Amino acid sequence: MENNTSLQQQLLDAGVHFGHLRKKWNPKMLPYIFAEKKGIHIIDLNKTTEHLQEAAAALKQIARSGKKIMFVGTKKQAKEIVTECARKVNMPFVTERWLGGMLTNFNTVRKSVKKMQSIDKMLSESTADVLTKKEKLTLGRDRDKMDKVLGGISQLGRVPAALFIIDIGHEHIALAEAKRLGITTFGMVDTNCDPNKVDFAIPANDDATKSIAIITQYVTAAIAEGLAERQAAKDEETDVDAEDIEKEKKAQRLQAEAEAEGGRGRGQGGGRGQGGGGGHRGGGQNRGGGGQNRGGGNRPGGNRGPGGGRR
Repeated sequence: MENNTSLQQQLLDAGVHFGHLRKKWNPKMLPYIFAEKKGIHIIDLNKTTEHLQEAAAALKQIARSGKKIMFVGTKKQAKEIVTECARKVNMPFVTERWLGGMLTNFNTVRKSVKKMQSIDKMLSESTADVLTKKEKLTLGRDRDKMDKVLGGISQLGRVPAALFIIDIGHEHIALAEAKRLGITTFGMVDTNCDPNKVDFAIPANDDATKSIAIITQYVTAAIAEGLAERQAAKDEETDVDAEDIEKEKKAQRLQAEAEAEGGRGRGQGGGRGQGGGGGHRGGGQNRGGGGQNRGGGNRPGGNRGPGGGRR
């Protein structure tokens, strides 16, 4: 509870609770409005805290599963904060202008990114010596222009799993594209927007730099936690694999030793068996000899019979 209280205090200090003028409000924001003061709506910070923690937990899970989360904030107040936070957790971001079709026509956007990377190569490699000064200058200008718009998504190989948007009213094109592709959306929602348009709405002041900073930093910290857990799990798996391999090797070694020992034992046993057989065979021959001798003894006896008869 103390954490919640301190978080609420930080949100209060950052001015997250200030909404828009009453005449600009969206009636669907009614559950998140605490009161009205001097014609300005005040956002309920209990709801903000609750929704912020819920969104952070979901983003942490997405980051842990190894998927990408795109930060979108093209407002003047949000640009620097979004760029800094997204780079901290190595996530794609859009802070200049949302190009129509950046998600729905992703393959074409990827072509532009590849073109930008090929210009980089051209300017850095030896081919740069072949180019004239004017060509270099033109390429450099084109590259800077492209980097401004596409720099944040240059490492993005496929459509992201989620979008974190600052001011869903201002970024309505990005929101519409994400909805069309079924991408999970997270957004800071002020009193002049419809919170039902995003999957995870964080009711907050989306105009003040301090307010944008505290919400974005909180979300970024959750993403960083998710990435750290993923890395820890990977390291653990590697350790387990190494342990298993070691055990397997040991088992194979022991088995090989046992087999070798068994082979030696069988060889010696075979030798003894043959020797014994020779002994028996010798005995058999002797017995046979004895038999022949006895036979010889009987034959004379037979002769004596008739002789005795004659006598």
